[in-house]
Formats: sequence, C-alpha cells, structure tokens
Amino acid sequence: MLALLFLVLLTTSLNLHVEAQDIGSRIKVYANRGDNITLPCHLEGQSDFSGTKIKWTKMENDSTETNVLISMGFHKKTYGNFQNRVYLLEANENDATLVLTDINLKDYGTYRCEVIVGLNDKIIEVDLELQGEDSLLFTGVVFPYSPRRGRYNLNFHDAEAACLEQDAVVASFEQLFEAWKGGLDWCNAGWLNDGTVQYPINNPREPCGGARASAGLRNYGQRDKSNSRYDVFCFTSALKGRFYYLILPKKQSYDEAVQACKNDGAEIAKVGHIYSAWKLLGYDRCDAGWLADGSVRYPISRPRRNCSPTEAAVRFIGFPDKKQKLYGVYCYKTQ
Repeated sequence: MLALLFLVLLTTSLNLHVEAQDIGSRIKVYANRGDNITLPCHLEGQSDFSGTKIKWTKMENDSTETNVLISMGFHKKTYGNFQNRVYLLEANENDATLVLTDINLKDYGTYRCEVIVGLNDKIIEVDLELQGEDSLLFTGVVFPYSPRRGRYNLNFHDAEAACLEQDAVVASFEQLFEAWKGGLDWCNAGWLNDGTVQYPINNPREPCGGARASAGLRNYGQRDKSNSRYDVFCFTSALKGRFYYLILPKKQSYDEAVQACKNDGAEIAKVGHIYSAWKLLGYDRCDAGWLADGSVRYPISRPRRNCSPTEAAVRFIGFPDKKQKLYGVYCYKTQ
C-alpha cells in the first residue's frame, strides 16, 4: 500500500509544507500555486559535505534539463526564473532537500536531484504536481479545451502551452478520474500529462464508445507527442484574485472588451478563471462574455430556463468574429 506522508517544516522566515507520496524510487509532491514547498533529497551515510556536488535540475518535455541550483560546499548558484526562489534546506549533514518558494504554473513538472561524492553519485527524481481534487486540503477543476481552429488540433506540446495560456496545466489521470467521478462527461479525446489520450464518459452512447459500453475513462493509450493531435484536459486551482462580469452600458467588440478590463484595473479573464469561479465558488451569470482566448462563455451554477435548463455548466458560445459587438466581458483582478 502506498504510504501518504505529510511533512510540515517550519523555519524562521517561511512556512514550508509538502504533501508527498513515495512511489518506488520516485517521489510525488503536491502543492498549490503560491506555496513554499520542499522537494526531498537525502544522502545516505554522508557525514561531510566537503567535496560533495549537489545539482538540482528540472526535466523538460523535450528531454532537455534546466538548471535550478548547483551547490559545491559553501558555493551555491541558482539559475533563471529560480533565482531568489530556491535554496537548500540543509536540515542536517545528510540533507540535500530543495526549498522552492512562491510556486507558479511553470514550476510544475519533474525535478532531478543529483548528488556526486567522488566517483559515486545518487539520483532522485521528484514530480511536482498541482494539488488534486481528491485531497482534503485543496480542490481544483478539470476542463476540456480546444482552440479557435477547432477540435483535434493540438499535439502534446501545443496542449501544454494552451493550458498554460488559460491559467491551467495539463491534467493528470488522477485528476481526470476524480472529475469523472464528479460527473464530467465529455466525448472528445484529450491529452493528459502522462502523454496518454483519454476522455470521460458517464452517459454511454453510440458516438462515444458505444451505448452498451460501461461508463468510465476511454483510453487511447500513449500517443506520438509531436504528430498526434487531440484536444486537452486542463486542470486549474482556486483563484488568487477576483473573477467578475464587468457592467458596461453597451456590448463590446473583443478589443473593446480587453480595454474595458484594463480601464477597470484588471485583465480580461481566461478560460481557467471562469471554470475555477464556476466550480469552486459557485459563480452564476447568464450573460455571455468575451474571454482572453477570443471565446465567448458564461457560467451557470443554478440551471434555469433560457440559461442552462438541464445542468450546471460553463456554456460555450464559440469563437465569434472579434469585431462583433454582441457580448459583454469577464474580467480578472489579481489581489
């Protein structure tokens, strides 16, 4: 049985926490955006750090590595976007644990801790994932996404970029499974972060695997990340700011909507924002409004006639001509 480990570390300046799951030689760490967390890495039987090199890197999807931190004794160097946000915990002489502060969406992924002592080295890999719906500590929302050019137009790398652009990350199997248990039913296949393509069905029907098939996740398996094209399932967390419909005297074109949010001290909201507000805050508004990707949507938490009569949902109007002045706008203001 997998053991779930909760570790709370307190320092004089930061509250550090991590929800970690040890799976064989790999460790999974779950965290929310904005958290300060630890990525565990411990030496075995090492009592002297002198002559020891510790290298933390982030593994990218194109198989390259991005340097995070390199330490050789008292000499330490951090890199790129990790500067001023990472340091070694060094709780004892055997500790190479990395502290990562103020997590953002681009931080999620796989990290590698390499410890080199003379001719010997040790490598530990840690997966940092957005906290999932099955945790009592945090709730998020999975949503399907396809771009303006239509369904089945995203390879895996495009899918990653599309989710990031909508304030989200590509969902994991566990997150999609929890969403399916919560009633998500979607007939278009989409990428997950493990490179598989799946879709959730709660109401079996002919176009979606057959009317006699059982409910569940339909799994296409691993697909070519560069050449295969599908939609994507994104996962976003609770909002750190305010999502709202901007009251204006008249409807706006897309460019006017963008400017209207700026004039109000905000930005035009993203698809991740509207799903998070709808699912996690119960946001309900029967006014169709522009979003940052050029789509028009509106969130309904209380189904009713002329809005969404049969179900609570984020209703999708489409990607209309951006010059049309038929819609309002949803804005997002950071705290």
